[in-house]
Amino acid sequence: MGLPSMGRARSRGGEVATIELFFDLVYVFAFSQLAAFFVGHLTGRGALEMLVLFGGVWWVWNYTAWATNFIDPARIPVRILLIVLMLASLIMAAAIPEAFGDRGHQFALALAVLQVIRPLFIAVTMRGTQVGRNYAHLLAWSTVAASIWVIGAFCEPDTRLIVWAVALAVDVAAPMVRTWLPVLGGIEMSEWKLTPAHLVERNRLIFLIALGETVLSIGREFVHMESSLSSYLALGVAFIVPVTFWWLYFAHHSDRTERRLEESDDPTALARGGFAYAHAILVAGVIVTAVGAEKMLAHPHDDATTVYALLIAGGPALFFMGLALFVGSIGGLDRYESTVAIVVLATLAAIGAAAVSLGLDLFVLSALVSVTLIAGVGSASWHHRNDAADA
Repeated sequence: MGLPSMGRARSRGGEVATIELFFDLVYVFAFSQLAAFFVGHLTGRGALEMLVLFGGVWWVWNYTAWATNFIDPARIPVRILLIVLMLASLIMAAAIPEAFGDRGHQFALALAVLQVIRPLFIAVTMRGTQVGRNYAHLLAWSTVAASIWVIGAFCEPDTRLIVWAVALAVDVAAPMVRTWLPVLGGIEMSEWKLTPAHLVERNRLIFLIALGETVLSIGREFVHMESSLSSYLALGVAFIVPVTFWWLYFAHHSDRTERRLEESDDPTALARGGFAYAHAILVAGVIVTAVGAEKMLAHPHDDATTVYALLIAGGPALFFMGLALFVGSIGGLDRYESTVAIVVLATLAAIGAAAVSLGLDLFVLSALVSVTLIAGVGSASWHHRNDAADA
């Protein structure tokens, strides 16, 4: 078997292979590690560190999800690649709590291996094809970013944060500038022949993993609570928040995404904005919400400090910001529900220091339920219009 056939294009349409699901299990751990890191670093500096760490983790997962859109996970070499990437991801995730401490080199080296091996494999095994050329360009950008990640690992913590932010910026910028290289130019997004159904499903699954972290955080904290009416009230409030996230995402927006991509003249450009970028904000909002839920359950009757208020209301606000960008990027109209939610939740975060944690979460829940009901009206109208058009 020659090298070019080892990574040949996927042959299973939009179906997500079990090896991809197996790979994603590491990111259950990674998201849990990120949430735990943030719980222990609830400061402005901690938020910046969390942002950089989450960005690094997100781009590793995102690039892998896109890669399996172009190569066939049924092939043995591709399965081996994903297993290697899974191991490196596990090492990277394990280092998150001490990434700005003694294990910075472990985090950065694992991330660098992930970001270089993947495009190198595809560029070599699919050389002579457009996909191979695309990944040769991406390899150049990823190698530069990986080098900066590694350099940052051997800097002092303050400098490390700056250097790693630069590395993350390189990763984020690559698709924006079409992986442009001197002399060679850039790769048009239309040259990335997308299988929309596959990428849609991969992002649905990572969103569910993020929601799973919220449920785990709620469960872990509830175990230590006394059995009382207020405890069950706090549990119900905390639980309904991720339920509304699920409802808004799956019942009102996600189901439309695949159709919009299939009908688009340039689905890859839409998917880049909706999944690579907007989805990152959406998932980050869910993780921040998990931290806020954990803190609310730990101290339901305490006054909500400014930090807790930002967590309890800011997480959902971040989710809605990501949702609005996601829907806008894919080409659908979000009516006004996300804008309303962001304004309401931002206001609650601003006044939250004067509220009790449970009371603030009740206000947040009221906003979420209201927005869900508003979205339900919009969803019904959208389906009615499209059913009429199909008829």
